[in-house]
Amino acid sequence: MKYFLVGYMGVGKTLYGKKLAAEWGLRFIDLDEYISMIEQHSVSAIFATKGEQYFRDLELHCLHEICHLFDDFVLSTGGGTPCFGDNMEYMNEQGHTIFVNADVDTIVGRLSKHKLKRPLLSKLNDTELRDFVVTHLTERMPYYQQAKEMIMNDKLID
Repeated sequence: MKYFLVGYMGVGKTLYGKKLAAEWGLRFIDLDEYISMIEQHSVSAIFATKGEQYFRDLELHCLHEICHLFDDFVLSTGGGTPCFGDNMEYMNEQGHTIFVNADVDTIVGRLSKHKLKRPLLSKLNDTELRDFVVTHLTERMPYYQQAKEMIMNDKLID
């Protein structure tokens, strides 16, 4: 079975995905790490040097490639993966989608600890970060809500 974890950055998709994969005896794949391995550059570097459209095209290619290469896995997607092209529809057709969610304060708290690793967030103060998350999350929520299942992940140990 193919499991796809979707949700906003900072909700714990990767940690939760690793836990599920271990419990179920399945391969765990982080889509951003897979993309970085293919390109030999971080996602941030790909965005900075080649632009978002290049990244989104590559993300689509890698998503399809993973689905063709492996029959059973738990895949942690990037926060924007379900929001582009037909990615959410494709993942729903390929397997079981799980929307990993957390409340805004939990997300902001987690992201503020790791802002420097995320170029999009690194220059934002706490108020700007909260406003950014609320706006971005509101835009992406219709995509995330297409998942077959939702879990709240507010209690994850950081």
